[in-house]
Amino acid sequence: MMRARTIVLGASHWHVPLYLDAMREHHAVIGVSDERPEGAHMAAEHFGVEPTADHLALMDLPDVELAYVFVPHAEMAATCLALIERGIPFVVEKPAGVSLAELAAVRDAAREAGVPATVPLMQRDAPIERWLRQASDPVYARYSFIAGPPARYLRNGSPWMLDPAQAGGGCLANLGPHFVDLFLRAIGTTDVRVRATGGSALHHGEVEDHAVVILTAADGREGVLEIGYAFPDSPLKRSSGYTVAGRGGFAEVAGDGRAAFTSRAGDTVTAQFDVDSDPLYVPFVASVARTLNEGFTGLPTLDELHDVMAVIWEAYRQIREEERA
Repeated sequence: MMRARTIVLGASHWHVPLYLDAMREHHAVIGVSDERPEGAHMAAEHFGVEPTADHLALMDLPDVELAYVFVPHAEMAATCLALIERGIPFVVEKPAGVSLAELAAVRDAAREAGVPATVPLMQRDAPIERWLRQASDPVYARYSFIAGPPARYLRNGSPWMLDPAQAGGGCLANLGPHFVDLFLRAIGTTDVRVRATGGSALHHGEVEDHAVVILTAADGREGVLEIGYAFPDSPLKRSSGYTVAGRGGFAEVAGDGRAAFTSRAGDTVTAQFDVDSDPLYVPFVASVARTLNEGFTGLPTLDELHDVMAVIWEAYRQIREEERA
């Protein structure tokens, strides 16, 4: 299979190092860009290209077949629309904009132009989701994901993540989409009532460092999400935990990978597995390469991201309303 001629936009993004080896294996990367070209040097050296600050110049290279969009959230919609105008299929990081309207504009333009697009929602079909499915027909679910402090974005070359105008929000916009997606997939509906609270009382930054979101379906099924930048700087990186109570039993996964499932009959099985999402970027890139010519069949869609971000932006509306009260 021929490797697609690929460009990487926003190469200083903290996720990019997780993609590099897989991109070199599955794509022919012909250019990398970043508003801070020095932040793109590692990726540029990896692919033997010169970094640039000019995203449009890369899009206008001959025969570009694929783009990865990692630019600041406030630039994502315009960047995606420019790719769509040129007919270039793309992978875009969530949230794909700083409002639901921006994401909807990208989704609608891609659909009208017939330009394939996908989103790295890494927890899909990952070990955590597969284990939790054992509970079957979920009724109550809890997802807790507390990552390291916001200052790490100053160190990893993404200071814009701490600017609400550039990022759209804090921990909830960044980390929350994965777990909203897990819950909506688990219950099989996007029709949920949203209740949310959040704040920055720990780090006193401009973006929230903790948020709690409760999602309730019309039939009473409920998901509780706790998201934060509240974990200290540490090699452990984060604290997390996941539980689902369903009509088939109770499934749980701890942050250290210990997992248990107790059936309705009271029988328990246990396991231990890797819950780190970092290794999941490699098979995702392989899937992008494999399905590019099929329109990314089977990978997350902009419609699905829209469903997820409708929840996130409604949660932010409530949090900001609470702040004004």
